[in-house]
Amino acid sequence: MEAKQIRSTFISFFQSKQHQFVPSAPIVVKNDPTLMFTNAGMNQFKDAFLGNETAKFSRVANSQKCLRVSGKHNDLEEVGVDTYHHTMFEMLGNWSFGDYFKKDAIAWAWELLTEVYKLPKDRLYVSVFEGDSIDQLSMDQEAFDFWKAIVPEDRIIMGSKKDNFWEMGDTGPCGPCSEIHIDLRSDEERATVPGKDLVNQDHPQVIEIWNLVFMQFNRLSDGSLKELPAKHVDTGMGFERLVRAIQFKSSNYDTDLFTPFIQELEKKSGKEYGKEEQTDIAFRVIVDHIRAISFTIADGQLPSNNKAGYVIRRILRRAVRYGYTFLGFKEPFLYELVPMISANFGEIFPEVKQQAEFISKVIQEEETSFLRTLDNGLKMLDSIKTELTANGEKIISGRTAFELYDTYGFPLDLTSLIARESGFSLDEKGFALEMEKQKNRSRAASESETGDWVFVHEDDGVEFIGYDFLESFSHIIKYRVVKDKKGDKFQLVLDKTPFYAESGGQVGDTGWLISESEKIRVVDTKKENDLIVHFVEKLPKNPEFRFSAEVDREKRQLTMNNHTATHLLQSALREVLGDHIQQRGSLVNNQVLRFDFSHFSKMTEEEIIRVEEIVNAKIRENIPLMEQRNVPIEEAKKMGATALFGEKYGDYVRVITFDKDFSVELCGGTHVPYTSQIGIFKIVSEGSVASGVRRIEAITAMAAENYLREQEQMLKEIKDLLKNPKDLRKAVENLLGERNELKREIEALHLEKASSVKKELLQEVISKDGIQLLIAKVELPHADALKKLAYELKNELEKAFVILAANIGEKPQIAVILDEELIASKSLNAGQIVRELAKEIQGGGGGQAFFATAGGKNLQGLDSVITKAKELYL
Repeated sequence: MEAKQIRSTFISFFQSKQHQFVPSAPIVVKNDPTLMFTNAGMNQFKDAFLGNETAKFSRVANSQKCLRVSGKHNDLEEVGVDTYHHTMFEMLGNWSFGDYFKKDAIAWAWELLTEVYKLPKDRLYVSVFEGDSIDQLSMDQEAFDFWKAIVPEDRIIMGSKKDNFWEMGDTGPCGPCSEIHIDLRSDEERATVPGKDLVNQDHPQVIEIWNLVFMQFNRLSDGSLKELPAKHVDTGMGFERLVRAIQFKSSNYDTDLFTPFIQELEKKSGKEYGKEEQTDIAFRVIVDHIRAISFTIADGQLPSNNKAGYVIRRILRRAVRYGYTFLGFKEPFLYELVPMISANFGEIFPEVKQQAEFISKVIQEEETSFLRTLDNGLKMLDSIKTELTANGEKIISGRTAFELYDTYGFPLDLTSLIARESGFSLDEKGFALEMEKQKNRSRAASESETGDWVFVHEDDGVEFIGYDFLESFSHIIKYRVVKDKKGDKFQLVLDKTPFYAESGGQVGDTGWLISESEKIRVVDTKKENDLIVHFVEKLPKNPEFRFSAEVDREKRQLTMNNHTATHLLQSALREVLGDHIQQRGSLVNNQVLRFDFSHFSKMTEEEIIRVEEIVNAKIRENIPLMEQRNVPIEEAKKMGATALFGEKYGDYVRVITFDKDFSVELCGGTHVPYTSQIGIFKIVSEGSVASGVRRIEAITAMAAENYLREQEQMLKEIKDLLKNPKDLRKAVENLLGERNELKREIEALHLEKASSVKKELLQEVISKDGIQLLIAKVELPHADALKKLAYELKNELEKAFVILAANIGEKPQIAVILDEELIASKSLNAGQIVRELAKEIQGGGGGQAFFATAGGKNLQGLDSVITKAKELYL
């Protein structure tokens, strides 16, 4: 049975059991502070488990895109090395929300595996929670009895809390689980050691394929368990492992999910899979990683140096490095696999098919960029390993690893991997310290402790009325305290709220909660999954009182101006640049709008002007807002409404229209009733933010008027400085011409001085043991002159060994350059030499074995540099 048929069979089986098939949620998580990526099938149903919303269907089945490469669930290091871990994988699952429970979940799982998929019963084992004394939980006798009626008792294994009690996190819904394992060993091996003894022992051929979780409890912040009012079923079956079991392969990578990609790589590389361990690992890494990269880009997450984007960049660079080192790819190659992703997964996940060209271009640019530095970085790493070996050391310092990261874009895990391949280790603690010093942007957020919700009033659901009203009389349903290093923070949930929660790029509302006795500032409003959470400065003295909830009207009004302008901007961009324009991110607040969009070239000045003209024309037309709520999603698509890739839309959506022939979008944000309210629109910048993504920043209303007024005032001041010339442009051009002429004259003087310095230095050269040695102090205008002088001296000397201590604009610098022959014959290294000498000027540096430089703080130390160099080498 082929993989596609296995997937469709799973879906149709549960549809026959009255389950609603629900499409996969985006792999990139939004509105959930606890997650960066979807790492389990249950993520999109989290609110139903938490009790924040009522499930739309009591029975659900789906195939969810998942990614496990960070945090608690981090499989990245195992991917490729073994045959069953993945970064991106599909999780097949079926759910019951207060409907069926253990009996049906167990029976249907066994029916599907053995009667539909025809997996041999004698190769299957099941596990049951054995109980836990700390939590005062007894054995899951109920599950045991249901299993006992289906399978022989000797195939039922008692599992510990670690293996058979599933928890969403430190707090939240949890419960016992039953795992189903399969033994894929040969008959000969099975006769030697029973499969039962190898379950959960990390045996590569005795693997878990399905986990049936029975949600019975809620874990509170004090560690105690509380019975849930309704019991749920949450199952997860790794699709890749299931395909492997059904196709009876010894490796996930031997299934038809991966073999077409491996065969394509074999053609491109000329290497053969299955012949050598390192090349096999490279094949597996690449065919796994291309899926993760493609799916995350399709869902709106581009490679970058921050958070989720940095994770994707790490994965991409790991794949490129394996291809470069072990498969001989010196040019971009990953992007050429994207059409195969589209062909193999486009049916079940249409977003990868719709965006195949964009995904391909983003990956190609990322590959090209990384390959530029990879070769130099690998040479640098080889030099470091050679230096360490010569000193009898086997540990790469954290500082060196950070330099590789900072200069060559080598993630820590990549440096660590290359080091291990050569028998070296890496000082990861030292690396972490360097990252801390540099305030690395991908550093994990500060730890916080979230208390349990304190319930004040009955929860009949939260009503958002902010599209129509900016005030309401509301009760607090519940509140909680979040403790972190900066102090306590307070969060409230209201039964009815006019406050818009941050979403879709629009910032959350601020305002006030007012009662007869107090006025509390609402500093922000955010979504936690689908729950509207109000962040307040303090907790009310009397939370049970009724409050007047009032939104900051001025801030909301200015934000609406910018949000509507963003819709007009996107339509104008499509008109000017083409239909390929897709939103890739946005920020809308009361001061500015920022719009990221897919486009592969810099906008011309003419294009920017044309976009501004179109938007301002639509503003002057005074187009009324047409808002349609609860529109069936399919009907909205027929209307031509623009949707965002990576957003999870429900069955009913809100459609915002400003002229049905111009701007029709799915949007949950707030907007002006008429476009004229925006006043004026002005683009203030356009530039690149990522491969294939441009960013426009713009302003509206008073902000735009103030900007134009400031520009006008600046122009007036420039005219005044130039004595009010009749032709300002010509006056500035003349001024620049004079400046360039003076610059050329200064450069000529610098060259003349450098030439004179070189002649003087050549007189100071000392011959020693066949080496021409020069140690001298010089004064030069800039660092480029120092480098140029060093190279010229090297070219004029035989077996040159040159150390220059330079005063560069009252800042000390050192340059060391060596003849290449001396590196091998005399075991000299310019990088080592310059680092030792740099101590005298309170600095540091490095470079290549034949040329290295250093800078420092202590200008007076240059004399000490000369003295020390002469002591060491004369």
